[in-house]
Amino acid sequence: MTVSLLVPSSLVREAEDKREATRKIGYVARAATVFRADRLTVFPDAEGERRWGGGFVETVLRYAATPPYLRKEAWGRRDELEYAGILPPLLASSQTGSGSDGPGSTRQGIVTEVGPDGRVRVNCGMQHPISLGVPPGMEVTEGERVTVRISSREPVRAKLVETPLPGFSVERADLEEALGREDAGVRIATSRFGENLTTSRIGTLAGRVRSEGTTVAFGAPERGLPAMLDGVSVEDVAPEGQRGGGDAVPAESESSDGGDSSRIDVESDAPNRFDLWLNTVPNQGSEVVRTEEAMFASLACLTLPE
Repeated sequence: MTVSLLVPSSLVREAEDKREATRKIGYVARAATVFRADRLTVFPDAEGERRWGGGFVETVLRYAATPPYLRKEAWGRRDELEYAGILPPLLASSQTGSGSDGPGSTRQGIVTEVGPDGRVRVNCGMQHPISLGVPPGMEVTEGERVTVRISSREPVRAKLVETPLPGFSVERADLEEALGREDAGVRIATSRFGENLTTSRIGTLAGRVRSEGTTVAFGAPERGLPAMLDGVSVEDVAPEGQRGGGDAVPAESESSDGGDSSRIDVESDAPNRFDLWLNTVPNQGSEVVRTEEAMFASLACLTLPE
């Protein structure tokens, strides 16, 4: 099961300065980590961007997803990371193994040197880079991120393994490309115009997510997903400035709104469109539900266990 999250390049369009933009991105990274997202994709929304666009958002997200012990080597000094010190710690845990320092734990490393003898040197936060053999059939290159399983720290005993890295990966891709992936699972758009998420729907929807995986997309401040997509109509648009977070409902489900004209026309079964539109904050008490808040609200429901 793969959990992919999609956020627009206009994510921090309302931020007053770089510090506030960095803080907001940090909360998005926290949401992805808390709910064990596998991938966080930044899709283009050039019309909605202001001072900081997709390159800034992607860089800060990648930095946040990098373990602290690798950040200096991996990133050095960059203008986009001026306020990286305020990012909240992610403390991403592996699906297997013990804590980050215990025997049998896995850690992320960076290959610093590839030798001719089937061995590589890897910086994985130990006192010095360690020399490791490359397993048969595994290919690594200098600068590549790898997973290291540590069985002992004194003396150091470790090996390269092909298990997924803890935390999430970050990429930039068009929305159509992200929705068309083979592992996209249930493709969900969040919007205040979507079907209200109710207790009766959570069980079925969460079950589909557990079995099929999911791709969940979120909008930007004052600019929801309908405004970013061609071919999606909203017949009754809410007053300007009123915005909120939301989700989607199974396309095969019958709408419970009795034909409310404020609902979105869902183009189901199209490879570049969503299966579901859902409002996960149906009774919001604030005129504004920020993107990062909508992420926590949505993922808390969609990832519920049986």
